[in-house]
Amino acid sequence: MTGVLTTIHANPQVTAPDTGQYRQVGRWRTTPFQLIGGIFWAMVSAQAWRTPIAADFGQHAAAIERVKADWLHPANPLLDIPAHGSPYFTPYTVALGLLAKATGLAGWEVLKACGPLNLAVLVTGIAAFTRTLSARRWAPVLALAAFVLLWGPVHMEWSGFLGLQSLIRGVTYPSALAVGLTFHLWALTARFARPGPRPGPGPWVYAGVGVLCGLVVLIHPITALGTVIGMVALLMGRRRRWNRTATERWALAAAVAFAVAAWWPYFSVFALAGDPTVDRIHRPLYGDLWGWYGLALAGLPALFWRARRDLLDPLAVMFVLGCGVAAYGWFSGHYTYGRIFGVLLVPLQFSLAVELADVPRWTAWHRLLVPVAAVAACAGLVAQAGAVVPKRYEPVALQRVPHWPSYRWAADRIPVGDTVLAHGYVPTRALPAYGVFLVAPTWPDPSTPAAVRLRRQDAVRAYFAADATPAARFRIARAYHVTWVLTLRDEPAPADGTLAAASSVTGERLFRLGARPAPPGGPPPSGASAEAYG
Repeated sequence: MTGVLTTIHANPQVTAPDTGQYRQVGRWRTTPFQLIGGIFWAMVSAQAWRTPIAADFGQHAAAIERVKADWLHPANPLLDIPAHGSPYFTPYTVALGLLAKATGLAGWEVLKACGPLNLAVLVTGIAAFTRTLSARRWAPVLALAAFVLLWGPVHMEWSGFLGLQSLIRGVTYPSALAVGLTFHLWALTARFARPGPRPGPGPWVYAGVGVLCGLVVLIHPITALGTVIGMVALLMGRRRRWNRTATERWALAAAVAFAVAAWWPYFSVFALAGDPTVDRIHRPLYGDLWGWYGLALAGLPALFWRARRDLLDPLAVMFVLGCGVAAYGWFSGHYTYGRIFGVLLVPLQFSLAVELADVPRWTAWHRLLVPVAAVAACAGLVAQAGAVVPKRYEPVALQRVPHWPSYRWAADRIPVGDTVLAHGYVPTRALPAYGVFLVAPTWPDPSTPAAVRLRRQDAVRAYFAADATPAARFRIARAYHVTWVLTLRDEPAPADGTLAAASSVTGERLFRLGARPAPPGGPPPSGASAEAYG
């Protein structure tokens, strides 16, 4: 992927946007970004590999396991039922599932191994897009620093929000790849829309842009909304004279993107528009605007300065349109649109980076901007450094992501495809990474009806209720084909279970069911529906 994108961007004559002149690329020389960006890539890749399985990782690894088991008709990522159009089966997930099937690797191993690739796409995309805004050698370095540091003074971890802390865990997620491809698409759009004496690329290149855009739509639809907003803003700001050829070629790119998105057989991406299934869990994105995004406001003066010079400046237009989407999400109650904040901060971050790259051309404007940027960067570093600085070396107490315990002690005993009955925030999100099914989903999946999710959640609560009888627990386990039960430290053992393993860290215990006679009450009636026991 990175090789293809590098080839598309490569050009023996690169326009310097600041001067309008061409600089000839001769012998290869190490640039500041190649050195610092390479160190950043290696550091984050190593740290991400060492980070324990946590958060959304289990959901994505589980989807890979389902594709590995049956790529034509994969089961629901978390439940032992048909998927029926789960949006977790993206091109990214399906490709990794086929890779896991071909290599025999586990889904979590393949997903972990993709972290460096996703990070390479992201880092090179940041550099490519920044070079369309400034020819200064240090501009890409400053853009990378602004992108990972200028979020908020409060630790934040969310898929697609790639501050340094969140990036360590989320670099393997589909959203990280989608954001990286977004930067490359913006860079290509800016280059193709740039007026000049040389003819633009041929229609096949535009078709390639359409394919990339369609893939982003399928990989992470809400990020794709920001992708399209950025491309529109760049076309508005860079294309001073539209002609028939340009219109036809961009129409071709749009048509190809639509066709790619519509063709995908695993789910309908257009059915997700307006779907309220995951709105509730995205409500927190609007809960602490200053704490999560406030430091990016250091770039607001630079963005205002760009808009003052040109009302159709691409970054300014991108920011205004993005704010419109975020406002719509708030006032409509469709809080899922708050995911746009993941790319909404880019105009602020990159405007600041481009202006700072002009230093040491000191003006009164820069004398004001530099100390503001320095304070914001230091605050961002304090907020984010806990992701990479070992605790024994920290000069002050840093914010750190919670350290999740490993569940390999249980997963090594549960065959892939078996169903485990568990509750608790951590185990129900970590165990699916190893290919096991749950009784109730951890996250809402639009492909699973709300009534089914609620019945299954009620069944889990009923099983672990203090007053549940052995007969009731037996019926629930049989209804949902449960073969394993994970209990917390002080919970009693199942009446029909045999201890298989225990954790010395959390005190949790894993029991294998069916090793003892059934308790009074017997199994459920023949042919009874699993959904009847909730």
